[in-house]
Amino acid sequence: MARQKLGQHFLGDASWQRRIFETLPKDAGDTWIEIGAGHGEMTRFLASQGGRVIAIETDQALVERLRSQSAQWGNVEIVPGDILETDLRKLTEGNFHVYGNLPYYITSPILHQLFDCAERLSSIHIVIQREVAERIVAQPGCRDYGYLSAACQFYARPEIAFEIPPGAFRPPPRVTSALVRMTLPGEGASLGISDQKRFLDFIQNCFAQKRKTLRNNLRSVASGERIHRTLAACGISPDARAEQLSLAKFAGLFAELQ
Repeated sequence: MARQKLGQHFLGDASWQRRIFETLPKDAGDTWIEIGAGHGEMTRFLASQGGRVIAIETDQALVERLRSQSAQWGNVEIVPGDILETDLRKLTEGNFHVYGNLPYYITSPILHQLFDCAERLSSIHIVIQREVAERIVAQPGCRDYGYLSAACQFYARPEIAFEIPPGAFRPPPRVTSALVRMTLPGEGASLGISDQKRFLDFIQNCFAQKRKTLRNNLRSVASGERIHRTLAACGISPDARAEQLSLAKFAGLFAELQ
């Protein structure tokens, strides 16, 4: 039985399990880290590729069940614990792919933790709430474009593979889900940003109050006169909002204000 406090909605429909698996990379010998292995719905598919599978699960009752199942899979290691408290770098030495059916309420913190290992990540494949998926892939000028869009596209190239109806899960969530796949690296690799954390903090500040202009949001980092000069130097309208800027524009603005 799913425990609602953990945000558990298990992908119980076999046809949807198979459809997701068919979208995943199939390079034999690759290492996969699975976030929220549940009852092993997708773990068995990942194991069938022959590479190493590291399955993380926070529900202790499910951990015991997974351990009994993993004996027949052979190449699966069950890691009990909270993904947000797990040091992914210590789980494996080389590069790895990630698959996860993520609890909707902690999607963003999990993604930020994964991006901390961006240089080791080959790809990310996550089942999340459709509305969040749309924010991740949104482009500048779109209403859904925000800090999460910019951060994800800085590190990866995200796309929505397909939507998944509530009925595919046990228990059914109240929202439609989507499979998002991200291939690394993202646009940030070509921007020449030396201090990535500082750059993303800067972008987050630009989106601090989305309805306000960039000029207003940036008053905490520079004087109004300097902001006005910098926007003009970067070819950005003085009335522009953060949602209108591409990552390249953010990079130029960041460089000027530093």
